[in-house]
Order: sequence, then C-alpha cells, then structure tokens
Amino acid sequence: MPAAPVTATRDRRLTWLLGSNAFANLGDGIAKTAFPLLAALVTRDPLLIGGLSAAQFLPWLLFGLAAGTMLDRVDRRKAVVLANAARAAAVGLTAALVYFDAATIWLIYLTALLVGAAEVVADSAANVLIPSVVGRDGLSGANSKLQATEIVGQTFLGGPVGSLTFAVFHAFPFLLNSIAFALGAALLTGMAGSYRPRARAESGGGDGTDPGTGAAEGADTAGDTDGTVTATRTRLRADLVEGMRWLRGNPLMLRLVTVAGLVSLVTELAQAQLVLYALDDLDLSDAAFGVFGFVGGLGGLAGAAVTTRLLDRIGARPVLVGGILTAAAAFVAMGLVNHPVLSASLFGVFAAALVAVNVMLATTRHTLVPGELLGRVLGAWRTVVWGAIPVGALLGGVLTRVLGTPSATFLVSGLALVGVAAVAWRTIR
Repeated sequence: MPAAPVTATRDRRLTWLLGSNAFANLGDGIAKTAFPLLAALVTRDPLLIGGLSAAQFLPWLLFGLAAGTMLDRVDRRKAVVLANAARAAAVGLTAALVYFDAATIWLIYLTALLVGAAEVVADSAANVLIPSVVGRDGLSGANSKLQATEIVGQTFLGGPVGSLTFAVFHAFPFLLNSIAFALGAALLTGMAGSYRPRARAESGGGDGTDPGTGAAEGADTAGDTDGTVTATRTRLRADLVEGMRWLRGNPLMLRLVTVAGLVSLVTELAQAQLVLYALDDLDLSDAAFGVFGFVGGLGGLAGAAVTTRLLDRIGARPVLVGGILTAAAAFVAMGLVNHPVLSASLFGVFAAALVAVNVMLATTRHTLVPGELLGRVLGAWRTVVWGAIPVGALLGGVLTRVLGTPSATFLVSGLALVGVAAVAWRTIR
C-alpha cells in the first residue's frame, strides 16, 4: 500500500514540471517565430537570417558542457527557476527595444545570445529532472509528455501566437514571451523537495544539500577566498573528467551522440531558412507563417503520441533509422513543391519523425546514464548535438545564397539525411 502515496507524489511533481515546461516552451515558440520575423523585417540576407539561428544556439556549443557539470552539483529545480527568470528579463528588454524602434540585426543577435545562454541551463535542468521526478519505470512516458509540452508550446501555440501578434504590433509577441518565461519560473516553485544529485545529497548528511555549502566552507571563504575558488574549480574539473570518462567508456552512447549531432547539423541547414522559405518561396504573410508552424505542431504531437508504442513494438533502432528516413523524405518533398498547404503538411511529417527520434534518444540516455552523472553527460551530448545547430544554420545560409532559393536548401538537407540514416543503421546495434 505505500506505493500509492509515492505514485501520487510523483504524479504531482511531474504535473508541476510539465506545467512549468509548457509555459517556458510557449515562450520559446513565440520567440522562435517572432525573432526570425523581426530579423526578416530588418534584412532579407539568407546568411544574416541563418546567423540569427546560429546566435540562438551558439551558447550550447560554448556553455553546454559547463552547464551540465554545474547541474550535477546544484538543485536542478532552482536552476530552472533562475534561468527562466533571466529569459523573462532579456526578452522584456527586447520588447522595449522593438517598441522604440531601436532594434538592429546586431541587437537582435545579442538578445538571442542572452536568451540562448539561459536556455542552456533551463532546458538541461528540466531534462535531467525527469528521472528524479518519475523514477526509471516512467521514463518513456514522461519523455513523451515532455516532448508533447514542447510541441504544443513551441509550434502548436507559440508559433501562431508569435506570428499573429507580430502582424498586429511588433513588440507584442516579445511582451507575451517575457510573461510566459516568468510564469514558467513561478510555476516550478510549487514542486516541493530538493533536487540535488543523490550522491552529493547523501554525502552531505542526507539533508539534500551539497557538502560544500556547510559552515566549514563558509569559514574558509571568509579567510581564503582565492583558495576556495581554486578548490571549487578543481572539483568542477574533476567532475567534468569523471563524466567524460564514463562517456568514452560507453561506445553505444558515443555512437548515439554522433548520429544525433549529424541529424541536428543537417536538419538545421533547412530549418534556419524556414522563414525565408515561407515568406519568399511560398509567398506567405507574417501571420500565415505561424499557421505554417501550427501544422508542424500537429505532426509533432502525433509523433509524441505514438513513439512509446513504437518503441515497445519494433524497438529503438528501427524507430531511430525510420524516423530519420521519414524526415529526409519530407524535406526532399518540401524542396520540390511550392504549395503552402502541402508544404505545411510535409513539415508536420518531418516534425512527427523528429519527435520520435528525440523521444527514443532521450529514453535511451535516461536509461543508460547513472543519475549522478546525467547532467555532465547531457551537457556533453548537447554541446555536440545543439552545438551543431549554429554550424548548420550558417551553412544553410551559405547554401541558400549559392543555390538562390531556400527550397533548394531543403532538398539538399533531405538528401543528406538519407546518408545520416545509413550511418545510424550501420553503427547502432
């Protein structure tokens, strides 16, 4: 009978986490529509448009590993709260800049970098919270729900809201974006408990605090600040080495990181040009651009709904390879057609396939990686996978410049994904 209260507690904690994540992803969705539209208002240069996506994701390459290491030392719930509060402040400043007609492409880049740096912490912390919130038995279901909140927030709601409000009043979506991030921070304060990694909580006497925060270290800090800082850096470096050693010793995880990084790089060739594809090749309005993403969100929800059953029935490897091939076919078709409804539907197919791949990868990662190392391994994972996004975004801008149209970039991206699927099939067992 004691299992019932534990289950109920886990359900409540997951509800708080999903609710916070939903608001944060609503903010992400508004931002990922409003920022490209704002950039397209300032310039139509495909390389500068690709540069915006690079600026948004460059922090993953710069700070992903350090953030993951820190998340194995701090309360992960508090990290999400602070990061979302920082994002709310940065986007609120952007709303003021847009309102006073002071936004330039370089200020847009700077804001994207600030928001992206906070996103590194918020998204990583939310992800590594999952095992401590639901336990190992509920991982695939919780990851599917987390993917669903991301899809609903970012494309199903955030995209249309961002584009429609931008068409009405350019500063409006950034104000809503700031409010959404603030709500994401506030909501997670309702999730009770301490969420430091278990190994450190136990070594601190079982009270859920890091042993380095006690009175002894306080005395050292007062008398020898430089020594304390040096010791902290040494511990962080040792933690990082420990995580990298574990990753190097797990060939399956290394191969999965490689495949995920290739998928990220190749898909971003096209995704960074999506706003120009919609506005120029499909001749959509600013408001219609969000509806285009809305259809993609429907596909993503479908992918999240069926992935758990697919994993149970056909296994992880077919889901991975089949998802990449389906995404490839969708992008190739998008490069060959110029019909808005058909193109949006194909983007929905791509989103469904990519979500299936992401759920499979996240569930495998949560299953294989020890909880006390999860932050560091996830930091390394996202440094590679999300760090590939700015590279792909800039290459996509160059491709569109050379080929003359975003549609051609979608075609190239789809064909390259076929090669990534072949790599996955040969290397993942």
